[in-house]
Amino acid sequence: MSAYPPPSDVITGEVAWVFGDDFDIDLVVGVSNIKSYDPVHLRSVCMTAYDSNFVDRVQQGDIIVGGRNFGYGHPHYPPMVALRNCGIAAIVAESFSPGFWRGETFNGMPLITVPGISAAVTTGDAVTLDWRAATLRTVGGLELVGTRPNARTVQVIEAGGSYELLLEEHSRSLTPQGQAQ
Repeated sequence: MSAYPPPSDVITGEVAWVFGDDFDIDLVVGVSNIKSYDPVHLRSVCMTAYDSNFVDRVQQGDIIVGGRNFGYGHPHYPPMVALRNCGIAAIVAESFSPGFWRGETFNGMPLITVPGISAAVTTGDAVTLDWRAATLRTVGGLELVGTRPNARTVQVIEAGGSYELLLEEHSRSLTPQGQAQ
C-alpha cells in the first residue's frame, strides 16, 4: 500500500542524481539499512555513500536519472521509501530491472524509460517531466521523448498505487446497498 499521493501530471524539479548502468537500488540506503522500515532513519542515510548533502539538497519534485537496468538486484522497498521521503517524484532511466519496475510502479512511482537520458542531463539540471507523455525537457531547451506508460500503468500511478486502484475499482463495483453486483 502506497502512503504517497499520486504525482502531478507534470513534474518540475531538478535532476537530483545521475546513476550509471546496472545500479543496485539497495545502495541508496546501504545494505546495512535494507531491513529498516523506519522512514526517518531511511531518510537520514539516503545517498550518504554518494553525496553527504543529498538529503539537504533535494527538494520535492526532483527526479533521479539512471542508465540501463536501473534498480538491478533485489527490489527492496526501503531505498524507495528513503528517496520518496526526500522528495523524489519520478525516476527516468534508459531501462529498468523488471522486478524494480513492477514493484515501484505498483507503488505509484512514475518510472519512465527514455533512451539516452543518462548522457543528456547532469545532476542539478532543471527539468520538467510530463510522465504520461514520457517527455523530459530541460531549461536549456533539450527535449527527450521515451516510452509512454500503458493505460493500466497510468491508472495505477494516478491512483497512487495498485492497492489504492483496486480499492477504488472494488468500491465502484458495489451497489448503493453495499452488495456486490
